[in-house]
Amino acid sequence: MALLFIGAGALPAMLLVGRVVDRLGVRLTAAAALTAQGVSGLVIAVGAMDFTTLCLGLLLVGAASGAADVAINAAAGAAEQAAARPVITRSHGMFSAFVVVSSLGTGLSATLGATVVFSFAVVGVASVLVALFLLLALPLQSPSGAAAGAGPGVREAGAELKDRDSNSAGATVAVLPVLLLGALGALAFAGENAHQSWSAVFFEDELRTGPGLSSTAPAVFATVVAITRFSVGAVRATQARGVLIIGAAGATLGAAILAIATTTSIAWIGLAVSAAGTAVLYPTLLGMLSRSTREEARGRATSLLATVSYLGFLLGPAYVGLWSEAAGLRGAMLAVAGLCAALLALTPVLLPIFQRLSASTSIPSSGNQEESIKRRP
Repeated sequence: MALLFIGAGALPAMLLVGRVVDRLGVRLTAAAALTAQGVSGLVIAVGAMDFTTLCLGLLLVGAASGAADVAINAAAGAAEQAAARPVITRSHGMFSAFVVVSSLGTGLSATLGATVVFSFAVVGVASVLVALFLLLALPLQSPSGAAAGAGPGVREAGAELKDRDSNSAGATVAVLPVLLLGALGALAFAGENAHQSWSAVFFEDELRTGPGLSSTAPAVFATVVAITRFSVGAVRATQARGVLIIGAAGATLGAAILAIATTTSIAWIGLAVSAAGTAVLYPTLLGMLSRSTREEARGRATSLLATVSYLGFLLGPAYVGLWSEAAGLRGAMLAVAGLCAALLALTPVLLPIFQRLSASTSIPSSGNQEESIKRRP
């Protein structure tokens, strides 16, 4: 019950922070959200004394993590467009890599006798350092998408915020195409979090591996996800549809292999195939949205996509739990394969609709284009 408060805090924060991104820019918003996320963990480690304070702390953690998720994804999208180089998938690869690092690091510190407060203090310090790096390293972005410090017409932060405020006020987000991508993202996240949350239980209950070996399942999943994201980070934007279809097929196959596995070796193969498939799904969807979104509406578009997709992240483990009660864990894994198969079937249907709708809404009018060109240094 306490863990539900993370989602209760994250969903509204995800939905609202997009407007802050469009008004203040990705640099300031991402730095503030990352700092809040790091500090919130330390707050709950120090201040959670009973069930009520635990729930309040988890509400804060959820809100901070939801805001940070949207802000850093918007920052990655802006950086990818500005640099014309792949950023989003590799940034998600770093996320997965640090899932492994933080899990192993926390376990090691606990083994050495460190307290939970120490672990969260380390995370808090790291978050503040990354936030400071963002403030110093990431260039200010004008609503036209050109870096404010890239030429002779350098703008001060106050002028940029005023310009962004006036442009974002008149920019609208085409809701329907974002919702279409969000539906695909929800299916992708449901499968991904189902494996992250239940793979260790599957290993222990179905394969009788014991707690030690079963704990390797989520780590193997996260490791393969990270490796895959780094490996496909340079895939061209024109190949996005094929990447989604191959990824959904891999996720379906992997979950099916895991469902019928009778040995740990086969289960690891199924988990690895599923991890490689799910790894490319959400970053690819986010990249498609980023390329079709105008700079002044990027925050709100990313916010809407993240919120809809996060519903799948929240419901995925519960979906497995309901199916495991009705048909056992093997039946639940087949149900996860069914979710991934639905994603595989819907991708070639919804993507053309998204592309048609976004093509008619993402291109500024000729007047806006001329004004944008005048503003560029």
